[in-house]
Amino acid sequence: MDQNKILSALSYISLFFAPFLFPLIVYFVVNDSQVKYHAKRAFLSHLIPGVLLILLSIFGVFGMFSIYNYDMNGFAFTMFGLMGVYLIISIACIIWNIIQAIRIMRN
Repeated sequence: MDQNKILSALSYISLFFAPFLFPLIVYFVVNDSQVKYHAKRAFLSHLIPGVLLILLSIFGVFGMFSIYNYDMNGFAFTMFGLMGVYLIISIACIIWNIIQAIRIMRN
């Protein structure tokens, strides 16, 4: 098995053991352009749920303490809806990373 394929696939699968760190290390250590390409894609796909969580948290804090927020039921409904969307996007990112790792190992 080719080491470049293994590193590329591990960059995607690292979502389970070192989500941001492993692809970043692979990107800066390995000189192969194909491995760098996959490490960058894996890093960005690992970053998506984290950035969404930060944005959702900021929205929640500002929305909760807003002086214009008189209807807490509507706010709670909106937050639960956004958390559902976040969950769906996170699961989609996990599945996408697994599929990419399998595609790399098959070729």
